Amino acid sequence: MRPIDPVVVITILGGAIVVLLIVGAPIKPLRMLGQIGIKFVIGGLLLFFVNVFGALIDLHVPINFITAAVSGFLGIPGLALLVAIQQLVLS
Repeated sequence: MRPIDPVVVITILGGAIVVLLIVGAPIKPLRMLGQIGIKFVIGGLLLFFVNVFGALIDLHVPINFITAAVSGFLGIPGLALLVAIQQLVLS
């Protein structure tokens, strides 16, 4: 069995996003799942930037499902909590 080419996966995901933007998500649960997914992505991006800029001061917060959820749903206070836990408890 051949692995799927990343270009094909990105093209399919991009097409699905365009279709959802044009048609919209009329079903409320689907819209809620989309918002939850966006929060996870934003949380992961926040953690990525903390790790990039935190490398200057030897700070690293692992990016996984739980940390992305905390930083995505709680925002900056959740990110500060993760950094505090990393510095105070785990170091």
